[in-house]
Amino acid sequence: MKQQIRIAAGQGFWGDLPDAPVHQVEGGPIDYLMLDYLAEVTMSIMQKQRSRDPSAGYAKDFVPLMKQILPACVERDIRVTANAGGVNVEGCATAVKEVARELGLSGKLKIGIVTGDDIMPRLDELLGRGVAMRNMDTGAALDTVRDRIQSANVYLGAAPMVEALNAGARIVITGRATDTGLTLAPLIHEFGWAIDDWNKLAAGTIAGHIIECGAQCSGGNCQYEWRSIPNLAAVGFPIVEASPDGSFVITKHERTGGWVIIPSVKEQLVYEMGDPRDYITPDCVADFTTVQLEYEGRDRVRVFGIKGRPATDTFKVSISYSAGYKAVGTLVYSWPDAYDKAQAADRILRGRLDRLGLKFEEILTEFVGANATHGPLAGKPSTDLPEVQLRVGVRSQNRADVERFTKEIAPLVLTGPPGVTGFAGGRPKVEEIVAYWPALLPKTEIQPKVELIEV
Repeated sequence: MKQQIRIAAGQGFWGDLPDAPVHQVEGGPIDYLMLDYLAEVTMSIMQKQRSRDPSAGYAKDFVPLMKQILPACVERDIRVTANAGGVNVEGCATAVKEVARELGLSGKLKIGIVTGDDIMPRLDELLGRGVAMRNMDTGAALDTVRDRIQSANVYLGAAPMVEALNAGARIVITGRATDTGLTLAPLIHEFGWAIDDWNKLAAGTIAGHIIECGAQCSGGNCQYEWRSIPNLAAVGFPIVEASPDGSFVITKHERTGGWVIIPSVKEQLVYEMGDPRDYITPDCVADFTTVQLEYEGRDRVRVFGIKGRPATDTFKVSISYSAGYKAVGTLVYSWPDAYDKAQAADRILRGRLDRLGLKFEEILTEFVGANATHGPLAGKPSTDLPEVQLRVGVRSQNRADVERFTKEIAPLVLTGPPGVTGFAGGRPKVEEIVAYWPALLPKTEIQPKVELIEV
C-alpha cells in the first residue's frame, strides 16, 4: 500500500480554464487527475445535443485534452477520473480510444466506462410500478411533468469507479457521478478502504468536495483579502495529498499563482452546504462539523479528524424538464437621475405589456448598479449614480407572449426617459427554460455497469 497519493483537480466545471489540466500534469508529480465536467443543467444540454446527433452528448473538449496529455500520463503513470461522458459515455470512450491509437498507445492503457446512471429510458416503467420520484422541494409527483422531461440521471457514487480502477483502467469515464466520487474512488482503490469504513469514506468525500470546484479553494473567487492573492493569472489548481488514515493536505504546485490558506479552504467547505452534519452522498454521510484544519507550511493546509456515518438506501436523481420560455432585455440610463430614469422606464414598459394583454408567470426587474446584487439590503440607492442598467426578464408558457415582450425594449430608447444607451446586439432572444427536479430513488433500482475497453 502506498503511504501517500496526490490527486490533482484539473476541471471545476465544463468550460473551466482549458490549460489547467495540462499544468497539473506538467507542473509536478501527481498520481491522479480528477476532471469534473457536469452540473445539473449540463445533462439537459448534452441530452439535447444527442437528440440532434447520436454521436454527441458528452464533453467533446475532453477528447483533445486527452490527446494532449495522454502520452505524459502513460509515461508518468498518472490515472484520470472524469465524468465527461455525460449522456453518451460509450461515445466519449470511443473517441478517446481513437485518439490513444493515433498517439501510438495501443496496448498501453485501458479505458474504464461506468454507465447505468441514465434512467431516461426507464421512466415510464418506474412510474408504472409506483416509483413516484417526488420533487424533494415541493413533494409533487414526477408524472405531473412527465411529458416535458429532458433528462434523468442518478448520481452514482465511487464504487463503480473503484471497480474500474481495480481492473486496471488508466482512464475512468462516467456519466452523472458525484463530484466527490471522482476523488474518493482513487483513495479507496489505492488504500484498500472498506466500503463501511465511514470515517475514511467521509474524509475522502470531503477531500473531493474541497477540490471539486478547481481553483475556488486555491485563490479563485476567494473573499478573504482578495486584493492580496498573488498572480491569479497563473492560478494553481488544488492537489490533495492523501494518507491511508484519512488525513490529507490541500496544496498546489510550486511557482503557481493563487494561494492555499485556511480561509480559502473554509470558503469551499461551505459551498452548496445544507446541514453540515449531514452531507449525504451515495457513499456515506459526512459530518462537516468534525473537520479540523491546520497549516503545514506555505500553501499547505492539513485536514483531519473527519467523522462519517452509514450511507442511505437511496440515490439522488437529477431530472430536468421544460418549463416554458424566457427573455431578458437591458437598457442603461445615465446621470443625472439614472436610477429614477430606470424606474420610470420599468413602469412604462409594464404599462405597455399590460395594455397588450400579455400574460407572464413572472416579470422580474433588476436595477444593476443600484440594488441588483443585494436587493433591499443595499438600502436607498444614491441619487448621484453615474449609470444604472435596467434589466427586465419575463417567463411564460406561451412563447408568443415572450416574443412580443422582446419587441418592447428597443422602443423605450425614443419613447421613454432620456439619457438611455446600451441597447446592442438586437432584440433579446427567447430561450427555453430548463427546470430542475431533484428526487430520490431506492438503490435497489439501479445496477451500475462497468466495462473496460482495451486500446
